[in-house]
Amino acid sequence: MATQSPTGILALQTFSMPKDTNAQGDIFGGWLVSQMDIAAGISSKHECAGRSVTVSIKNVNFMKPVGVGDVVSCYTHVTRRGRTSLDIAVEVWTTPFDSEKGVSQVADGLFVFVAIDEHGKPRRLPEQAPKPA
Repeated sequence: MATQSPTGILALQTFSMPKDTNAQGDIFGGWLVSQMDIAAGISSKHECAGRSVTVSIKNVNFMKPVGVGDVVSCYTHVTRRGRTSLDIAVEVWTTPFDSEKGVSQVADGLFVFVAIDEHGKPRRLPEQAPKPA
């Protein structure tokens, strides 16, 4: 369900470009999911204090089309911490090229990450995420 303002921290912000359009001229959903995964990965790296991998993407919802030139902002927050894994909710908000229209939520989803060691094996999460420098 769309909220009135973003939940979480701004993890990634970019522009949508003409090369990322589908046949209808809107931004391709796969490109948007990729940006969401990158944003969740940035948050996961912090939460896991190191390397982690996406193991599942759940419940991605597209609410509105994204236009060429829109500023795309991905906000993240951890919804669950397990022993080796965590769930990260991602909300995508856009500011249209014509910014007089204001910001609106265009997508959300849940991304599951597992912390891994140097051999690619699951490792225990730190007790709590390190404080930002």
